[in-house]
Amino acid sequence: MGGGVVGAADETADQMRTLFETNVFGLVRVTHAFLPLLQRSAAPVVVNLSSGLGSLAAVTAPGLPTFGYPGIAYPASKTAVNMITVQYAKALPNMRVNAVEPGYTKTDLNANTGIQTVEEGAEIIVRMAQIGPDGQTGGYLSAHGPIPW
Repeated sequence: MGGGVVGAADETADQMRTLFETNVFGLVRVTHAFLPLLQRSAAPVVVNLSSGLGSLAAVTAPGLPTFGYPGIAYPASKTAVNMITVQYAKALPNMRVNAVEPGYTKTDLNANTGIQTVEEGAEIIVRMAQIGPDGQTGGYLSAHGPIPW
């Protein structure tokens, strides 16, 4: 997890704003744009991409890899994604709205240092995109089950 991560003491509001534009405001823009189509669907589903770094429980637990992550922008943006997910799930009870953690996946985001393939990381995303109208909503999940907030 290191690479080009800016530590908390060096993070600026402008750096955070750029990341929030994508991870938080982009999520809201896309969801808002698709709501009319989702509301016409027989089984509407929204799957928001979160991270284990969005878990306050995980980043405050000594001994977990997330504890040692030095940055604030990325984890804060994913914590915001989790809150947005919960609020959408409550506001849109006819939809299934969940946040998922794909795991530490080899991507350009982490200079391909992840421990699993993109296909392995995508499994939870695809699985949650296929849930039915009676499926879970307002959850925060990994391939292994619920994640503590």
